[in-house]
Amino acid sequence: MKANPGGQIDIKAVVGRDRLIENLWETIEQQSLIITAERRIGKTTVIKKMRDEPAAGWMPVFQDLEHCHSAAEFAMAVYKEIHHFLGRKDRFTRRAKEWFLAIGGTEIGGLFKLPEKAGAHWKDVLTRSIEDLIHEDDDSGTKLLFLWDEMPFMLANIRDNEGEPTAMQVLDLLRALRQTHTALRMVITGSIGLHHVLASLKEKNYGNAPVNDMAAIDVPPLNEPDAVHLAKLLIEGENLTSPDKETVAEVIAREADHFPFYIHHIVKALKIRGLDATAENVVGVVASQLVDPNDPWELLHYRERIPIYYRGDQNAVCLILDELAGRPGTASVNKLLKMLKGASTFDDRERLLHLLAMMERDHYLKRDDGGRYHFRFPLIRRWWRVSRGL
Repeated sequence: MKANPGGQIDIKAVVGRDRLIENLWETIEQQSLIITAERRIGKTTVIKKMRDEPAAGWMPVFQDLEHCHSAAEFAMAVYKEIHHFLGRKDRFTRRAKEWFLAIGGTEIGGLFKLPEKAGAHWKDVLTRSIEDLIHEDDDSGTKLLFLWDEMPFMLANIRDNEGEPTAMQVLDLLRALRQTHTALRMVITGSIGLHHVLASLKEKNYGNAPVNDMAAIDVPPLNEPDAVHLAKLLIEGENLTSPDKETVAEVIAREADHFPFYIHHIVKALKIRGLDATAENVVGVVASQLVDPNDPWELLHYRERIPIYYRGDQNAVCLILDELAGRPGTASVNKLLKMLKGASTFDDRERLLHLLAMMERDHYLKRDDGGRYHFRFPLIRRWWRVSRGL
């Protein structure tokens, strides 16, 4: 296996995700899913493997929704995917196509376009498209699964371009479709936390709970044996000389916090630099990567997203992370509040509790059994400390 950091991973080369995917399919039998995970942990790879190797009785449809900036674009993306899918089966989108043509939609060379004044019909296009696909497979008993990557990013685009009410309508319609059709499931994942989008909508008096019928499942880093196995496969695949592949693979897995993305990066860096796979070289590569101005591991994301996610509280968030990165062990809520009072004008315990909860959901922090906080990932703590000069 060759190291391929950030590239498309061959589904057959995915390591250590079989049990997770089995759990996802078991849950999908009962309800739709929100897959939560830190970026670059492999959640898109997981859902692509589900697309390519579906459980019996399921028909998965994968879509990357990052390019959708309006509700109409989303509806048309779903319509086109279903139209092409049924076309490959010598069928067609009956209800959706009839409606699409009736309102003046056009199709030229496989490109579909709603008339400019028909954007308000996106609900009908979306609903009829999904119902077409469900009805086509009623007789076979096949159930429909949408695997929607970057759904939160799309919702943020719709909110910013068309306003909060339209984003709310998208969420409400999708929930209504899930409630109406028992043979329909949705899996939502993305690099922007859905909770941030929902929080911004609630600020505009959105009182619905549009995803309370969906289960949230976290994609963790690989477990230690699988991370070591992946590192060893990459060492062998890159033909790196090593005095002890098993021991070095263990060092790589530990230094990478068991993230497959970072494991690939470490082995690739050893290959590019012409280094043997030794524990000393692995440690040196990681140390240099953490201070590389080109940010090959894309760690600046952890700092650059803070002003976007925590508008008005970004200073408090940075102070909390500075405190936890610069001190050993954990810190209680009261200790963090005392620190904030001494270092800023922050003096609101309830607000702090809300911030800490959001920072947990964004995978910055984790609590121990006593409710005290620490960095969730040691590698990110190490990078934060170095990048902030602590």
